[in-house]
Amino acid sequence: ISGVRDIHADHAASHIGKAQGIVTCLRATPYHSTRQKVFLPMDICMLHGVSQEDFIRGKQEKNVRDVIYDIASQAHIHLEHVR
Repeated sequence: ISGVRDIHADHAASHIGKAQGIVTCLRATPYHSTRQKVFLPMDICMLHGVSQEDFIRGKQEKNVRDVIYDIASQAHIHLEHVR
């Protein structure tokens, strides 16, 4: 937008965008769940034994929290790359 042409700035912006997208998806999970939709990676959910139904029913058990933690950790990794 500001006309900066630098490969390092592009790389940092890419990681910031990925982190922001992940966080936005996590923050919207309760909203989407009330509409019977889940947009979280099912491979991570299955790793923890969590189904889409668990999110739709609003369960807050440890395995559901572990899914959220793992996904949030991916956003954190992208921010670490930026730093």
